[in-house]
Amino acid sequence: MSNTTTSIAQAGTRTVRFRIKRADGHKKNVRWEEYDVPVTSGSEGSGSANVISCLQHIAANPVTRHGERTTPITYDVGCLEEVCGSCTMLINGHVRQACSCLIDTCAPRDGDVITLEPMTKFPVIRDLWVDRARLFETLKRTSAWVPIDGTYHLGAGPMETPDEQQVRYKLSECMSCGCCLEACPQYLIEEDVENWDSAFVGAAVISQARYFNMHETGASTKKLRLDALSEAGGVSDCGNAQNCVKACPKEIPLTESIAAMGRAVTVHKIKQFFSGQ
Repeated sequence: MSNTTTSIAQAGTRTVRFRIKRADGHKKNVRWEEYDVPVTSGSEGSGSANVISCLQHIAANPVTRHGERTTPITYDVGCLEEVCGSCTMLINGHVRQACSCLIDTCAPRDGDVITLEPMTKFPVIRDLWVDRARLFETLKRTSAWVPIDGTYHLGAGPMETPDEQQVRYKLSECMSCGCCLEACPQYLIEEDVENWDSAFVGAAVISQARYFNMHETGASTKKLRLDALSEAGGVSDCGNAQNCVKACPKEIPLTESIAAMGRAVTVHKIKQFFSGQ
């Protein structure tokens, strides 16, 4: 029985070549390294191999396909189930999560090549690991949270209609992975940003502003978000390329959010103009 199992596993094993862009820091000692990784096909074995498991294999035996000993690949990872957004990278030129990228899908044949690169819109810390602090700072800039301090003694929160729940639940799935920002032509590479306070905030932040504005408690700071999105770098800087909604792994209706917030900002500015506030 064990001999049969062993022969099946061996028959289903193939080799996938990983071509990985490495760096010791942002633009420091940038180079390419290639690794051959044995993978068991889903039809013959467990079918559980993904990009992360292959990177773990390389970490356990960091030797290039030329037989050169090197250091393990550095990358960011958390949940391993496409919830945290940490393992976002470019895989064969497309931005996505490494944990949900199955080898049987992206490299189904023996000898197929998978190319891994870090995202280009964020500074590289090392290898495939980037610093997404820029994204989190723009969330702060737009007050993308619900203020609940001091409300615990007031009882249950406001009720929502089923329709509102349905919309907000989808918006809540954003994991700040950065896929939409990487795909956006208006979201500039760090070196091209002259003023961080006026740089385009991106689709993820605009959608989160909509998410919190729709909440009755969050609406108490609605003006702060609309003020932020009406300034330079806000919703009017969107070029309507619609790359963001195509790149989003959670299929969040980002273009709908951008349109909704565009209307909200327009109404907000008209009210300000006539009220003098």
